[in-house]
Amino acid sequence: MNSLRLAALEPEDLDLLYTIENDGEMWSIGNTNVPYSRYALRDYIANQQFDIFTDKQVRLVIRVGEPGDTAEKAVGLIDLFNFSPEHSRAEMGLAVLKEEQGKGYATEAIGLLADYALNVVHLHQIYCIVPADNKPSLAMLRNNGFTNEQVLKDWIRRGEDYADAILLQKFL
Repeated sequence: MNSLRLAALEPEDLDLLYTIENDGEMWSIGNTNVPYSRYALRDYIANQQFDIFTDKQVRLVIRVGEPGDTAEKAVGLIDLFNFSPEHSRAEMGLAVLKEEQGKGYATEAIGLLADYALNVVHLHQIYCIVPADNKPSLAMLRNNGFTNEQVLKDWIRRGEDYADAILLQKFL
């Protein structure tokens, strides 16, 4: 059985980061609206402090397999961002490669991230903002203890139209 772990970004994760950051379908969810170059992403990996208190965010790679094993692979990214030490909360972002979805990796990664958020960063809560029409993500988050749903009306711009989003919280 493969073990799952969260790890810091390494130079060899450039292709994963490039694939996820340049997925145009995800741009409407976040604040990205242009592609990232490999150079810019390589620079990001090289210069990130990997300290949530310094960067106000932390991005971790979801890895499956035994550390050091050539069969170990990166299947996605999970982030804490919009970190507020004053209010003991951070927003969570999660992206699993399309070909790796449906294998339980997101659920396990959320559990590991929640443990890190509670026991290392000492957060009280993590939250997510998800497009209201993203039914699979909403179901997965609900199954992982995210509650207190609030509708954010016209939160996401899609061309000339706007779509609602759902804010969900997980108390740690």
